[in-house]
Order: sequence, then C-alpha cells, then structure tokens
Amino acid sequence: MSQNIESNNALVLAEALQALRTDPTLTTLTLKHKSIGDSGAQALAEELKTNSTLISFDLINCSIGENGGQALAEALKTNSTLYTLDLSRSAIGDNGAQALAEALKTNSTLYTLDLTSSSIENNGAQALAEALKTNSTLGTLVLRENHIGDNGAQALSEALKSNSTLTDLDMYCNSIGDNGSQSMSEALKTNSTLAYLNLGGNLIGDTGAQALSEALKINSTLTSLNLMDNFIGDHGVQALKQVPYSARRDIYYAY
Repeated sequence: MSQNIESNNALVLAEALQALRTDPTLTTLTLKHKSIGDSGAQALAEELKTNSTLISFDLINCSIGENGGQALAEALKTNSTLYTLDLSRSAIGDNGAQALAEALKTNSTLYTLDLTSSSIENNGAQALAEALKTNSTLGTLVLRENHIGDNGAQALSEALKSNSTLTDLDMYCNSIGDNGSQSMSEALKTNSTLAYLNLGGNLIGDTGAQALSEALKINSTLTSLNLMDNFIGDHGVQALKQVPYSARRDIYYAY
C-alpha cells in the first residue's frame, strides 16, 4: 500500500507518523513539497528505526537540513526494509552526506539514494565514495546539481574501481572538468557493473572526452553515457565518434 500525504503542512507530520506506526501494509510514503523541516525528519527517522514495511520514502523538497539528514542516516543503520530514499531538493550538505555515507557502510537493503540538489560538495562526495568501497547493495546514486567538483568525481572514480554493485551514477551539473573526467575514464577501464553514467552539464572539454573515448573502447558494460552541455570541441567529438558502436551503448553529446 502507498500513501501520498496531500494535506496542509500542519497535519503532514502527524499523518505520516500515524501511518508508519499503525499501517502494517504501508510500503510507499510520499511527502514531497511538504515543509516538515529537520524536526519532522527526526521524528520520522525514529519511526523508521522500528518500521519493517516501508520500501520507498519520498522526501523531495521537504526543507530538510543537515540535522534531519543525520537523523535519517541513523535510522538507516537499523532499518532493514527501505529500498528507495529520495532526499532531492534538501539542504543536508556535506555533514548530512557524511552521515548517510556512514550508514551505507552497514545498511544492506537500500538500493536507490537520490540526493539531487542537496548542497553536497567535495567532502560529502568523498565520504560517499568511501562508503561505496564496502557497500554491496546500492545500485543507483543520484548526485545531480550539487558541487562535488573534480575532487569529488575523482574520489567516486576510485570507489568504482572496487565497487561491484552500482549500476547508475548521475553527476549531472557538478562543476566536473577534465581532471574528474579523466579519473572516471580510468575507473571505467576496470569497472564491470556501471551501466549508466551522467556527466552532462559539467565543464568537460576535449581532453576529458578523449580520455572517456579510450575507456569506452575497453569497457563492455556501460550502455549509456551522457555528455550533453559540456565544452567538448571538434577533437573530443571525433574521439567519441571513433568508439565502436553497438546496439547496447548510447553516447549523448552536443555538437
């Protein structure tokens, strides 16, 4: 059973808490665009510690900051059923991301974590990367519209060299340049599970595109690479065009 909370903000938290406590069939809870804030997230996190039915939790744009993110992270250390957590449009920042990373080191059920536009920078990305080195269940990580930069991308690249479960990584619009792209290219030469990689909306130029093209000649598992809205010129485009085409691979770039 799913429940989409659509009432006034003053009643949202009470309804959600009641559903988590009393509905044994509840599997999906959607609170998107409700201003529950950190205090609301903390109360929900307490319920998540003992809830054993919820599979999908949507907290998009709920005015959650780092304290709320940290509380939800603590819940993930004991919760054993949640499969999808969406914290898009939050303000959990690096501290919240670091707390979630610590939880991912022990959590063995979460498969999708969406942290779109959550004020995450390099330190948060590095913490998540460390978690990916040991986590064996997360399949989709969405970090689009943050500020992880080249350093964050490099850390995630290192994690991909040993991680064997992540299939989807979205780093759209993160100020990633050629250095980050080159590191990701090195990871793709050995990684054998990643299928979807979104590097669109970044600062990648010809050097980064050429490095990725070389990696794609070796990698046999990536099926979709998004490089739209970067700064790739003629040389980068030509290098990407030389990648052997297969029906299993889509490369998107602007020219």
